[in-house]
Amino acid sequence: MKTIKIVLLMAIINFSVKGQQNESLYNIKLESIDGKSIDLSQFKGKKILFVNVASKCGFTKQYDGLQELHTQYKDKLVIIGLPCNQFGGQEPGTASEIQSFCRLTYGVDFPMTKKIKVKGEDQHPLYAWLTKKELNGEKSSSVKWNFQKYLVDEKGQLIDYYYSMTKPMSKKITKHLE
Repeated sequence: MKTIKIVLLMAIINFSVKGQQNESLYNIKLESIDGKSIDLSQFKGKKILFVNVASKCGFTKQYDGLQELHTQYKDKLVIIGLPCNQFGGQEPGTASEIQSFCRLTYGVDFPMTKKIKVKGEDQHPLYAWLTKKELNGEKSSSVKWNFQKYLVDEKGQLIDYYYSMTKPMSKKITKHLE
């Protein structure tokens, strides 16, 4: 009987440890489009919407909606744009060209990062976390195209992801902000 209790206790402990293997989003390092470090822990207490962006995509006009979302919910939400050139070569510009395009064309003033890879062998650690259940503790996904969105809660837990067709001001996203 004593052996059964010990085995059962070890199984419970092992299950508990495995359930906590997800890593903290706040430990992931990002570099801003102008070369500065972005410490994600500064955003604790706010939701974060991560969006892989591209300047020459059919969804590029979503910058308008992203900026509107940023303006309307900036007390509750941080939007981080992550330029990516992996889908149809639709983000070919340099960091300064991307930054200038976003500011001049769409008035973007939310944080942007340097170009990253969101899939494949050189996938950025952020996107490994966003797309792998064993890291985020919630669900697995794959990035299908530019302007796919990932929403994280105030404690750094994945809420959900939204494909490119979901507009930034969609109820699917804003319902989490109201």
